[in-house]
Amino acid sequence: MSRIACKIRATGRVQGVFFRAWAAEQALALGVVGWIRNAVDGTVEAHLEGDKHAVQQLIDQLRQGPSAARVDRVDVEPANPESGERFEVRH
Repeated sequence: MSRIACKIRATGRVQGVFFRAWAAEQALALGVVGWIRNAVDGTVEAHLEGDKHAVQQLIDQLRQGPSAARVDRVDVEPANPESGERFEVRH
């Protein structure tokens, strides 16, 4: 199993549409750990860690988002592992 860590930033209509809660459910189902939070600029940012294939699957799902969202773009960049044990929604 190859573990990776990355930072993402989702832009579009991603705040106020349950994007973070939905993403946390997806992460839990895939075994991905990390966190997600709203940014002051109206985007959503997240730190994802886990099996390379599970993280990539979550990124693909984030590009679609929940039904109420409109995801225009998801930027992904490598990150240092934070060694979290769960996925959390930060406020």
